[in-house]
Amino acid sequence: MILNSLFTHQRTGNHPATSASRTDFQRDFDRIIFSAAFRRLQNKTQVFPLPGSVFVHNRLTHSLEVSSVGRSLGSAVGDFIFNNYKNDLDENAQNFYQHNLHNVIAAACLCHDVGNPAFGHSGEDAIASYFEKNEKDLKGKFNEKEWADLVNFEGNANAIRVLTHQQTGKDEGGTQLTYTTLASIAKYPCEAIAKKKGIIHRKKFGFFQNEKETFLNIAKSVHLHQESEEPTIFKRHPFVWLVEAADDICYNIIDMEDAHRLGIVSTSDCENLFLELIKSENGNTKRVEDKLAILTNANERISYLRAKVINALINKSIQIYQERFLDILHGTLDKALLDIYKIDNPSLQEIENFSIDKIYNHKNVIEIENAGYNVMYELLNHFIPPILTEKSQRKSYDKMALKLLPKQFLYEDASDYQKVLGVIDFVSGMTDNFATDLYRKIKGIDIGMTM
Repeated sequence: MILNSLFTHQRTGNHPATSASRTDFQRDFDRIIFSAAFRRLQNKTQVFPLPGSVFVHNRLTHSLEVSSVGRSLGSAVGDFIFNNYKNDLDENAQNFYQHNLHNVIAAACLCHDVGNPAFGHSGEDAIASYFEKNEKDLKGKFNEKEWADLVNFEGNANAIRVLTHQQTGKDEGGTQLTYTTLASIAKYPCEAIAKKKGIIHRKKFGFFQNEKETFLNIAKSVHLHQESEEPTIFKRHPFVWLVEAADDICYNIIDMEDAHRLGIVSTSDCENLFLELIKSENGNTKRVEDKLAILTNANERISYLRAKVINALINKSIQIYQERFLDILHGTLDKALLDIYKIDNPSLQEIENFSIDKIYNHKNVIEIENAGYNVMYELLNHFIPPILTEKSQRKSYDKMALKLLPKQFLYEDASDYQKVLGVIDFVSGMTDNFATDLYRKIKGIDIGMTM
């Protein structure tokens, strides 16, 4: 039975499972919490510029909330699998679905954004477009698959690298998570040359060539269904759908709440959109309206409605997952859970359309995306030409630039591809503030010693 082989205690770095008060999957959660990559999310833009006079979500608070929602989804689905397939499950699997699936989903949700660079999606765009714009000078240094990685740079693929790659002078296996948790964040389990719009598991790509062997080990250990060997394409792991749903639920709803706190969205617009979704799911909203009659603080009213909406979407996601469970197991489902929901209920689509129009295209959001794009692009331009110059040919300014690269990101005796990935590791791992400060210093905008 496939349900018995969807999980493993094996982790990167060939570290064996241990007997302790915590399960291996709880240890995954804790390792992520204590990792530097996770801490840096506190100063990476989610949507709105950081910092501001009003506290809004950053990548870290977003990830914590996604993890909370993911735990609820994992718990409900674990119960569903145990109750409906108990006779097909071996003893180990019964224990896993009853007591550990929710830990896996919570851990995967916690680290789903660790590969995202500073400044949101504009940071990703800056890295990819750097190589596109310099194709004439750079393309010949890489093979076809390596070049595809660079011109299609993707936060999801970078997350696998951040969590598994052994940096210079550091321990093997990166964060040393279980293959189960790593498989659960692989929304696009294919290599870059296989990406194809319109196909859910190939919309983007899930691993760099440098981590291909690691990903193949992950896929083998949790029995991912392989669609193609060349190019390498797998179907999604069944747990991925829950991580994706948790993320979709949070950003669709919480971005609205942030926009309201910032005065970008009016209280009436936000209330009406949230109430419409609650009404479409629950029918009778008298209890909700009675509660609102008591609450006079606008932010408190929106927070209450946000909680009700998230609860409704969690319940709907669980229902759809259960209804389409066999399609998910067989790798034939072709739409995200919330996209299926939008077909039957336009309320969520209305919230998304409103967000695109009023929030994601707001002047402040566009300004930070433009600024972030330029900062990230110029940082790459400062480091990549020197790292690709032969040691004997480097000028003094090349050497000075590379002195700013921490040693763990330097791979001097490696291929050009690996050298460039080292630079990308450094730049993509930066917080918004660190990237901005370094940019200002190397451009001569800020001169003087700072600590």
